[in-house]
Amino acid sequence: MASPTKGLYNNGTKTQSVATHIELRENRDRQKRAFVEGTRIRIQDIYVQAELFGKTAEQIAENYPDLTLGKVYAALSYLFDHREQIVAEIKEDEAFAAMLAAPRVAVLPLPRE
Repeated sequence: MASPTKGLYNNGTKTQSVATHIELRENRDRQKRAFVEGTRIRIQDIYVQAELFGKTAEQIAENYPDLTLGKVYAALSYLFDHREQIVAEIKEDEAFAAMLAAPRVAVLPLPRE
């Protein structure tokens, strides 16, 4: 996982892992979601383009003018390292959207006699 975790590397030298061009932000439910840094583009969006629509990195960069090719490759790298998490997040978001779209029955209080 490319998070800011500290570890030891050779002779006790401290290192810090970072993911270039990727940032984690909270959604409305305070769940962390991965975004391409400085954009509103989620890693989930990159997943859909690459995995479901079969787009290449170059095609994705063309579809999103705010993305450089480097940012697309960073997003794909993050995606490959966190695939199960990203797919689970997509399923959660789809279930939430389905719940919002479901018809609702209003329960009104009965008039008092």
